[in-house]
Amino acid sequence: MSEPSEADIQKACEALIDLDPALAVAYASTDVPVWRTRPLAYETLARIIAYQQISLQAAGSIWARVVDALPAISPDIFLTTSEATLRELGLSRPKIRHLKSIADALQSDRLNFDRLAAGTLAEARAELIAVKGIGPWTAEVFCLYALGNMDAFPVGDVGLMESHRLLTKAETRLDIKAFTKQAAHWQPYRGVAAHLLWGWLHIYRDGKAD
Repeated sequence: MSEPSEADIQKACEALIDLDPALAVAYASTDVPVWRTRPLAYETLARIIAYQQISLQAAGSIWARVVDALPAISPDIFLTTSEATLRELGLSRPKIRHLKSIADALQSDRLNFDRLAAGTLAEARAELIAVKGIGPWTAEVFCLYALGNMDAFPVGDVGLMESHRLLTKAETRLDIKAFTKQAAHWQPYRGVAAHLLWGWLHIYRDGKAD
């Protein structure tokens, strides 16, 4: 699977704005969103893990040190690099365990990127989540960025939930169960909806949203 074309994204946007007034408002500000693309590679998964649960600034600093210090961001390099070295670069012990677990899964073929690309979203999601260190959010984001799946959707993403709250002018965010139910209406274009919501939130925070 590859990055969806601009025409495909346009078609999806046209369907979404008819399904949800909030997405229509987002689309009015963002127009056709640029798809976020990352390589179908270990480095993409590693970067997603490294950026979790800390500020973007802190994560960016840590990740830059990792990239500068290691000869490559690959399974064999991470498996042969000591925990002490990775800790010195700023990675936490849990993240190091996750990164090494994913590297081992790739080397043992329990996780196979060609298999993910050839399968359905459900199959890709299941194979990813079966690996220790890859949770549902990580799996969905990887399917979005690296597989280009237009229906992948990280339902628990706080940014998406906050964007939807602001667009609907609600006082509180939907909880994860209610937001999952809401997102079901956007199938099979939930990934495009995510790009619209993220894109609009970025514009809103810059003070440029309509």
